[in-house]
Amino acid sequence: MKISKKIEQSSKDGKVWWSFEYFPPRTAQGLQNLLDRIKRMTALGPEFIDITWNAGGRTSDLTSHMVKTCQSSVGIETCMHLTCTNMPKEKVDIALREAKKHGCRNVLALRGDPPQGKDEWEAVEGGFVHGIDLVKHIHNEYGDYFDIAIAGFPQHQLLPPEECELEMKYLKEKVDAGVNFIFTQMFYDVDVFIDWVKAVRAAGVTIPIVPGVAPIQTWNGFMKATSLANTQIPQSFLDALEPHKNNDEKVREIGTKLVADMCRKILAADLGIKGLHFYTMNLEKGTKMLLEELNLMPRVETIKPLPWRQSLTPNRRQENIRPIFWANRAESYLSRTENWDEFPNGRFGDSRSPAYGELDGYGIWLKQSKEEALKLWGEPKSFEEVASLFSRFCLGGLKALPWSDQPASSETSAISTQLAKINELGFLTINSQPAVNGVRSDDPQFGWGPSNGYLYQKAYLEFFVGPELLELLLAHIDRDSNMTYYVINKQGDLRTNTHSEGPNAVTWGVFPGKEIIQPTVVEALSFMAWKDEAYELGVKWANIYEAGSPSRHLMMEIMGSSYLVNVVHNDFKDPGAIFEPFFKAGAEYQSQHSNGPAAPNGLAN
Repeated sequence: MKISKKIEQSSKDGKVWWSFEYFPPRTAQGLQNLLDRIKRMTALGPEFIDITWNAGGRTSDLTSHMVKTCQSSVGIETCMHLTCTNMPKEKVDIALREAKKHGCRNVLALRGDPPQGKDEWEAVEGGFVHGIDLVKHIHNEYGDYFDIAIAGFPQHQLLPPEECELEMKYLKEKVDAGVNFIFTQMFYDVDVFIDWVKAVRAAGVTIPIVPGVAPIQTWNGFMKATSLANTQIPQSFLDALEPHKNNDEKVREIGTKLVADMCRKILAADLGIKGLHFYTMNLEKGTKMLLEELNLMPRVETIKPLPWRQSLTPNRRQENIRPIFWANRAESYLSRTENWDEFPNGRFGDSRSPAYGELDGYGIWLKQSKEEALKLWGEPKSFEEVASLFSRFCLGGLKALPWSDQPASSETSAISTQLAKINELGFLTINSQPAVNGVRSDDPQFGWGPSNGYLYQKAYLEFFVGPELLELLLAHIDRDSNMTYYVINKQGDLRTNTHSEGPNAVTWGVFPGKEIIQPTVVEALSFMAWKDEAYELGVKWANIYEAGSPSRHLMMEIMGSSYLVNVVHNDFKDPGAIFEPFFKAGAEYQSQHSNGPAAPNGLAN
């Protein structure tokens, strides 16, 4: 979606909005850490993000990669910076082509800084000389496909009158060439900014102006950034911050209040500005503190238009249904379905390719290094120790398992005690959701989708379990007509008690003026495709241990002998009912083995 449309809609709704800027890091590990941080920071509710460009070098390639990842797997609207520095026309065209391919609709067109090691800016052969040349080229090649932004410089208001007038002339010429909105350089003197905005409007520029806001993180960082950008610092800022320049925590605390006051003045001024663009410097804490100080709380609809993050690539923008099995591994699902001709919209199965991509097309790996994995999970020697790890994860005491890179979700807390208990009984859970009966769509724990809606969920559990305990469980499940299951072993033999060939919707929402949305389903073909991935992740866990070690042997035995099972309780009005058969089967198993050490999968403890 174009940013100008987002700004227009927010203005109609009368709401304040905000966005974040990030820059590509220099290392592969830094890139992964940043992508994880971007995913976390989507919970702060930005309407969009933008990714900087760096002089046509390696990090410019990373910009394209980050735009692709943020559009597809993070599912957030992304604006790509593009500069003239070190960029012949051919490289510009490649960057634009890739951006369009991945659904990016927004470009910030800049001349850019001088190349590294040079004091003066110079064009490369076959490149562009001025930012306006880049703006015109984008329009010539892509028409109005892209929203084009340019940079604005409030500091120009401090130039001598003739220079200020000339800079305003250049700005107006770029806008007239087809610019949709303006991002400003960071500033701290709010009066200078307000005067500049009024001067821009007086020059006949009517497009949206988005103020660039830089949280103050440390004294040295603040002084360095303002020096590089030649940014005027109000004396009041210096008086408040300098006495604490050796105390980073105090500088951040005071700086947050100073910048928040500046933001309040901008939003309260009669400028027609209701948005703030935060220069995060790839840091999370300062931006979060500033939003909290401003009391800007994200709307659920912005954070979670669906229970899972939608991909914003062109062929998936209308996708609104996915199988539940990949709830904690969205990137794998995106990869294994990327070659589908169409993606489900309305009902799962009506308009999709019949096959999932093979595992080797995506690859299965643990996110953790061997050292990190050993620190997380230790070296279990018994089934009981493994079950304890699963139980701790459900209770929030363990931050990851192979099947979930992130800690247990907030909605898991509604059933965490029950989950911990059934894990201790021998059912190793890797996915779950609680029953929900008509909570509001803005509910802080379960909410998603447009406002004034109501949400429903069927209780769902997915787990590994040994054969003997499984048979006891199924005997109890068969006595409850509201429960359906799929059971599969590593070889792919499938059992089920469902008589329906179609998918079972386990999440749905009812919203004003819309058809019922059913974004999450349980479905046989998808479960069979997920099975290989689920088992392989367990094998990867085993392989962090030395060959022949008790821990590797234990994990391989668990993966080799266990069944993968999913269970749905179809009465969403009875939240505890799904757990009863598990408690009964577990107790029955324990009573049968009260004199022996056998674990629920038949292994010795």
